[in-house]
Amino acid sequence: MAFVTDRPQRPLTLRDVSEASGVSEMTVSRVLRNRGDVSEATRKKVLEAATTLGYVPNQIAGSLASKRVNLVAVIIPSLGNMVFPEVLTGINQILDDTPLQAVVGVTDYLPEKEERVLYEMLSWRPSGVIIAGLEHTDAARAMMMNAGIPVVEIMDTDGRCVDSMVGISHRRAGAEMARAILKQGYQHIGFMGTKMPLDHRARKRFEGFTEHLAKAGIEIEDREFYSGGSALAKGREMTKAMLDRSPDLDFLYYSNDMIGAGGLLYLLDQGIDVPGQIGLAGFNGVELLQGLPRQLATMDACRLEIGRAAAEIIRDHGQEGAPTEPQKITLTPKLSLGDTLRRRRV
Repeated sequence: MAFVTDRPQRPLTLRDVSEASGVSEMTVSRVLRNRGDVSEATRKKVLEAATTLGYVPNQIAGSLASKRVNLVAVIIPSLGNMVFPEVLTGINQILDDTPLQAVVGVTDYLPEKEERVLYEMLSWRPSGVIIAGLEHTDAARAMMMNAGIPVVEIMDTDGRCVDSMVGISHRRAGAEMARAILKQGYQHIGFMGTKMPLDHRARKRFEGFTEHLAKAGIEIEDREFYSGGSALAKGREMTKAMLDRSPDLDFLYYSNDMIGAGGLLYLLDQGIDVPGQIGLAGFNGVELLQGLPRQLATMDACRLEIGRAAAEIIRDHGQEGAPTEPQKITLTPKLSLGDTLRRRRV
């Protein structure tokens, strides 16, 4: 489905910054290259204009200065998270038979670092950008709006994109999991997940989850948020702490499979009946965890498909027969009940 934006059709130039700041192109060039004698007031004026416009200087020298390089900037929040290697696999599957090459930047979920990584990557004039999420700083959005290349925001479709987007609705995913839990008769629910200000997609799943529970008159009875990487040990630790203070819980929903797997191992060690006494569910459908003593209920986030679809948009840009408008592609994640979400007997 086409998604119309007001993005300009050409990248910004020194002249744009010159006109916005009221100084010559030569002076703009000196400021941005940090060369020559320029007053502090003029320097500040130029830098403010460049930031507001989203201008990124072109670092390709000589005859290449007006061309694009065969690089695709791929900007993700983490390499430690098992989600993103599969996305990268999908991207590379599509780009493998083309001259395009993915170059990866990592932001650690920090908006200011994302802005820096984007700035550096755009300065090399890539052929396209694939970037995780829809939430960015104003400066980052301005840079993407004015880059003059296809930009694909991935993993999430709950919001407004700069250009194209490919992902899933995390709010809908959270609601779907809540629906499955309620259908199996669980009512005393605890939630464990990453700190929401940095992980917007986990926040949206949590919102969809709690909103659907509220419609059934049920509230989450305990919750705990953590920072840092997802790990089995963290899942064990959080599960023990939650059940120590809320022993009547009959279901635990984890924002990702890794901490969910840690919770499952802890409960099995304690001899607790899963899913009879306590049910569990995670998110992401991580294949690495299929060797657990019991299969964790989860939801596949369509990672490979997202990577492939995003790369196809970049690959096909400007080709005959390709869509001329930005694209909005929402995929449907698959719910797996596994062995930890009790099924009602008919």
